[in-house]
Amino acid sequence: MSAEPDHDPDGDPGHDHDYEELGLVAGLEIHQQLDTDTKLFCGCPTDRREPDNSTHRFRRYLHPTRSELGEIDVAALEEASVEREFEYLAFDSTCLVEADDEPPGRIDSEAVDVVLEIAALLDMTPIDQAHVMRKLVIDGSNTAGFQRSALVADDGAIETSAGTVEIEDLMLEEESAGRVDETESGVRYALDRLGIPLVEIGTRPDITSPAQAKEAAERIGMLLRSTGTVKRGLGTIRQDVNVSIAEGARVELKGVQSLDDIDDIVAGEVHRQVELLAIRDELDEREAGVGEPVDVTDVFAGTDSSVIDGALSGDGRAMAVRLEGFAGLVGHEIQPDRRLGTEFADHAKRHGVGGIFHTDELPAYGVTESEVDALREAVDASEDDAVAMVAADPEPAAAAIEAVAERARAAIAGVPEETRGVQETTSEYLRPLPGAARMYPETDVPPVELDIENVEPPELLTEKVDRYESEHDLDAGLAEQVAYGWRMGLFEAAVEQGVDPTLAAQTVESTVTELRRDGVPIEQLDDDRFLDAFALLTAGEVTTEGLPDLLATLAENPDLSPAEAADQEGLGSAGNEEVREIVVEVVERNADQVETEGMGAFSGLMGECMGALGGRAEGDTVSELLREEIQKRA
Repeated sequence: MSAEPDHDPDGDPGHDHDYEELGLVAGLEIHQQLDTDTKLFCGCPTDRREPDNSTHRFRRYLHPTRSELGEIDVAALEEASVEREFEYLAFDSTCLVEADDEPPGRIDSEAVDVVLEIAALLDMTPIDQAHVMRKLVIDGSNTAGFQRSALVADDGAIETSAGTVEIEDLMLEEESAGRVDETESGVRYALDRLGIPLVEIGTRPDITSPAQAKEAAERIGMLLRSTGTVKRGLGTIRQDVNVSIAEGARVELKGVQSLDDIDDIVAGEVHRQVELLAIRDELDEREAGVGEPVDVTDVFAGTDSSVIDGALSGDGRAMAVRLEGFAGLVGHEIQPDRRLGTEFADHAKRHGVGGIFHTDELPAYGVTESEVDALREAVDASEDDAVAMVAADPEPAAAAIEAVAERARAAIAGVPEETRGVQETTSEYLRPLPGAARMYPETDVPPVELDIENVEPPELLTEKVDRYESEHDLDAGLAEQVAYGWRMGLFEAAVEQGVDPTLAAQTVESTVTELRRDGVPIEQLDDDRFLDAFALLTAGEVTTEGLPDLLATLAENPDLSPAEAADQEGLGSAGNEEVREIVVEVVERNADQVETEGMGAFSGLMGECMGALGGRAEGDTVSELLREEIQKRA
């Protein structure tokens, strides 16, 4: 077996596989933040804050607890094997519930209403009574050491071009704290995100291709946005994908930020599993095995490798393990820029080491050929064997090399079940798949009665597009831009206020985009400020041509009213007589051109007239008067 990938290195690995033959099945878990006024179990706002604005901080250590049956979840147990301190950034709005110093309040009624709307859109059946459960989470992302979650509905479905995808469950839960950065002793989180209402939509494993995974995610995303009560922007929606092939294993890929990447991520995981199965088959032929860890510190006494020498300073130790029959396979690429050895390193890093060394890549990093020979001899490795090694303080070194050995044994078996974190279109090991032992009842929050009978499903975004085309005569592209855009509600309010629909649509989409590109802080304008500007337009006090300048002035001067901004910039609408005077002046100044070219001079003179008026007159009015004046002289 070659140690090189069997795909075109310039192509896209994974997409050339026969998914039906491989037995691909996949399911989605969509996590979407709700745009409610308050958090799920307290009255704190759901607005995000900058870490630099934190007012105080505190630290915690978290440990796993046993389930009601006395079991400890395997994923939580592995998290606990790494001693870490968690630091939390709190804000002036942070309450005792968020700090886990006070029991949670009742579940937010607005969040319940929204999630029932989502259930209706997904054709799901709500359960009679929602009971909040605790889901054990000790990675520091929740101050309590668990996440509160409630099943709201089940048994739904969506349609894709490749067939029906059933929706297994709909959960309402609290969002985790936002990870800020790593510290020397652990991880730092910010509490502004903790507790924001979050819906989790889980499909059954009905998806059989990467393209269908993307289509299903897009459909669910459209339904969620149709409620008008979900947050928008990076990080407000995340997709987890569960992927397996017939001879592989279920792998949970967490943290897909972009819908556009889902098909590539699924294809990449299929390719990874195919490569791991090929490695398994080769290891089986070689009758591979894994030896016991050995202390090889003496091999590197006086080494010229600065990396190893630094790790061994003080009480550092070098630990190695013989990988029998693995020669050439540890360096085998299983995803772009990721090899089997990278998988080993993922597991080792969980125990606080920087990475691993292995003989498929040595000599390198200052390690000499003679040191490689001595390393092989120290662990009794033959030419057919590989050797993996870590260098660190004694305790992490011992734990890390054992983790490498465990992962090597899993490679002999094939594809391990695990949870992986997505990095663009590849992934890295996070932890084992969690089990049922991490769930137990929440005794501090009373159950909630659910009733979907009076829930009115909202208009779908696809239906809005059709309505904007038919009712407002928008072209298809502009109608879709507005319906799926951030300012759809503003557009509808402007039309209701009497603004021409096409002008309103172009303003909230094209004009806003152009102003942002020009460096105008357009995000400073809320919908009310836009509507006040539109009111001046419909009253004839500002022209269509002057509206962009008015919006720019309002964005840059938040203390000005729209009327004050219009006066400051001289954007008031000119009367017909004033417009005619300016048009006549421009025509007379260019009398020779008009006499020579007649209406051929219109385009150039129109621009001159509009410039002289500074946006204080509508283009149609100026055009009509200019044509009259040219015709008089033609």
